[in-house]
Amino acid sequence: MALAIPRGIEMSDLTIQKINGGVIFTAKVVPGSSKTAICGLLNNMVKIKVSAAPEKGKANKCLIEFLAKQLGVKKNAISIISGQTNPIKQIQAAGISEAELLNRLNVNNQDRT
Repeated sequence: MALAIPRGIEMSDLTIQKINGGVIFTAKVVPGSSKTAICGLLNNMVKIKVSAAPEKGKANKCLIEFLAKQLGVKKNAISIISGQTNPIKQIQAAGISEAELLNRLNVNNQDRT
């Protein structure tokens, strides 16, 4: 699975809900892409392309693996709490703060290319 984050993404408008021991955010997932990558911000959601097809949970699994790696947490710390079969998903990340989420996704303070 190829991992890529484009430079210059500004996500200060990302809606993040703080919960006990973690955060919840919304993502727009585009399955069947050529690579798995964060594409930017779309209507206060993170837009993430995943390389897996949207069949038998493959895209959701790819999304969880990608986010766990990007956020530096175990896969079981990432869960899709709504939108299992919908491209718009509510994602919970345990063991991470709002600032850490933004920092680990490398979405703030990047040089433009």
